[in-house]
Amino acid sequence: MALFADGPSPSPQGRHRRSRRDRIGWAAITLAVGIAVVLALTPTPYVIEQPGPVYDTLGVAGTDGEEVPLIEIPDEETFPTDGELNLLTVTVLGKPGRTPNWLEVLGAWLDRTRSAVPVESIFPPGLSDDDRDARNEAAMVDSQQDAIAAALVELGHDFPRDVTVAGVLDDSPAAGVLADGDVIAEVNGEPMHSVDELRAAVRENGTDAPANLLVVRDGAEQRVEVTPVERDGATVLGVGVRMQYEFPIDIELQLDNVGGPSAGMMFALGIVDKLTRGAMTGGEIIAGTGTIDSAGAVGAIGGIRQKLWGAEDAGAEWFLAPASNCDEVTGHVPDGMRVFAVSTLDEARTIVEAIGEGDDTAGFASCPAA
Repeated sequence: MALFADGPSPSPQGRHRRSRRDRIGWAAITLAVGIAVVLALTPTPYVIEQPGPVYDTLGVAGTDGEEVPLIEIPDEETFPTDGELNLLTVTVLGKPGRTPNWLEVLGAWLDRTRSAVPVESIFPPGLSDDDRDARNEAAMVDSQQDAIAAALVELGHDFPRDVTVAGVLDDSPAAGVLADGDVIAEVNGEPMHSVDELRAAVRENGTDAPANLLVVRDGAEQRVEVTPVERDGATVLGVGVRMQYEFPIDIELQLDNVGGPSAGMMFALGIVDKLTRGAMTGGEIIAGTGTIDSAGAVGAIGGIRQKLWGAEDAGAEWFLAPASNCDEVTGHVPDGMRVFAVSTLDEARTIVEAIGEGDDTAGFASCPAA
């Protein structure tokens, strides 16, 4: 006896209904594939930020094909260190004209370690790739100089820290009063030792009265008056400035292919550790980020969410974040990580030393995890 699994033959009406369902199914599949192809091929107005390489300021990194210390102090007594003081970076996927497609952007939106951000927020319009790279490299070089200055000030060294004019806008109130190379030594009787101090003094002076400046030009002091103006929501003199230092100690910082100023605080901590007896970290892995000025003020940075995940990948359970970035940190802290809110190098150093000594850290300010 033969057995058949087919069962009775379907009626013409059943075959018609199944055929219609098949056609609808194939149409839906074809439409989905078409949409996926369009999304995969269509560029977006976004680029993607993701965690980048992590560098231990107490360790070494590749430079010109060889491993060199990130911090080298050739002519001074240095002390053994332990653990890690990690600076963090962000990798950007995409650029103008070659942005990620919509599928990649959707993947970034669904991935807590990555962010899709408007392309112009990373690549300002009208700025070429070469100009942008040069600007980022200059920012890194300046931040390294500021980190050296901040560390030496923290360690009690006294040396010239000059806020120097590096350009005067033609239509600014400083035109004809200040010149390139002028050192702004005081504002309204207060000494100036950092760009942030100058900005704060000008902001405090306001736009209703002239600011009294003590300027050093070609070695000679003179007092001048400039009335600040408001531009783009800021109170300004209308000059560009940069810091110039005469360091009492030769310190070399080496890190290739990393731009921007956000490594300043961690470089400063690494310098302090190397010039201070005893291992400051106590063997712990501590990560952090933040700009620094010569007075030790820690400033906000970009990409902090990606840096948190980069720190976790590097094994850090402690993270030093600029207090002004705490609003971006909340809700994005990896499990098991403590994020401290710091405003100065001295605060950051105190926290690192407390971690290294195993002291209770509950009293230090933190960025809320959630």
